[in-house]
Amino acid sequence: MVVSAAAFIVVDWGTTNRRAYAIGHDGGVIETVRDANGVLSVARDAYAGEVAAMRARLGDVPVLCAGMVGSTRGWAEVPYVPCPAGIDDLVAKTLWVEPGRTAIVPGVSAGGARSDVMRGEEVQLLGAVAAGLAPPDALLCQPGTHCKWARMEGGRIADFRTTMTGEVFALLRHHSLLGDFLKGDVVDGPAFRDGVAMAGENTLLSDLFGERAAVLTGRRDAADVASRVSGLLIGSDVREQALRPGEPVHILADPALGQLYASAVAAMAAQPIVIDSHAAFLAGITAIWDKIHDR
Repeated sequence: MVVSAAAFIVVDWGTTNRRAYAIGHDGGVIETVRDANGVLSVARDAYAGEVAAMRARLGDVPVLCAGMVGSTRGWAEVPYVPCPAGIDDLVAKTLWVEPGRTAIVPGVSAGGARSDVMRGEEVQLLGAVAAGLAPPDALLCQPGTHCKWARMEGGRIADFRTTMTGEVFALLRHHSLLGDFLKGDVVDGPAFRDGVAMAGENTLLSDLFGERAAVLTGRRDAADVASRVSGLLIGSDVREQALRPGEPVHILADPALGQLYASAVAAMAAQPIVIDSHAAFLAGITAIWDKIHDR
């Protein structure tokens, strides 16, 4: 492996994790490094040293960062770009924290009746379109701790909304009476699909407590609770979007989580299309990098 072949380094810097890529002059990934040094683990005065360590490993080249590193908890706060937002808008507001050496891509905000923000997801959304993984006008879904649902128009982020689906599941697993029954793996099977169907009853809060009661009274197997509760939450999330029959939904996710959302989308009679989220991110950040050098 020839690390010196890197043209630049990309860092997807999240709240709890980060992933760094050394990108070659041909646009290919030379090396990927993933660790748990998200912004919650890094002091504000330590970012320069963290990036220097990345250069020591991946190459002494410019670094382009995206994600929570540009938040109030990160290296420097980079103001949000309001919707509608495209690659050119992000490039115009990119902040160089080390002139000519290290830059941070801004996040995106949505206004109107409901305020919303994202950092990092915008790169994936725009990259999915730039790479031809999704059409310029589409509904994109990014499952995760905070699931993003974005409407793309003309290749730009026209509007979006965030749901706390993954975080609610984590809170239930670690801090609720249901926790003892949520230790198992979540799989796309009968229990998960039962949960998705239950979401149509619009009785989420009582249904959650009912899962515990059903186990205690011997009506349900405790091993199925994690999958059923996940289905109930994801089903409620998908149902909120009021999808039209046959409507394509492009899902940017890893295979396991993508399959769960695809199953719930299909249950609503819409058309799920799973996209590689890492490929979308790399396409987006590379497009931003190319635009920066065209300026």
